[in-house]
Amino acid sequence: MMMIAHRVEIDLPEEPLFSLKETPEHFAKEMKMLAAVKRFELGRLSSGRAAQLAGIPRVAFLMRLADYRVAPFDLTREALAENA
Repeated sequence: MMMIAHRVEIDLPEEPLFSLKETPEHFAKEMKMLAAVKRFELGRLSSGRAAQLAGIPRVAFLMRLADYRVAPFDLTREALAENA
């Protein structure tokens, strides 16, 4: 199966990058991860597809979710209590 990649370009003011002390390349990598995490959190992407978007393996993506305070599963307190 051939994977087709698309390029998305955004214009960034220099000041935020300067304030963050980041290169445009590092910023772009972090934006991919943030987009993947948020779309996963909102239920718009599975963990596998979100990991693809972030450009990392699924297990690494699931482990990094804690860095963004996002749970890798979606269970309510009631559902957890039922299964305890």
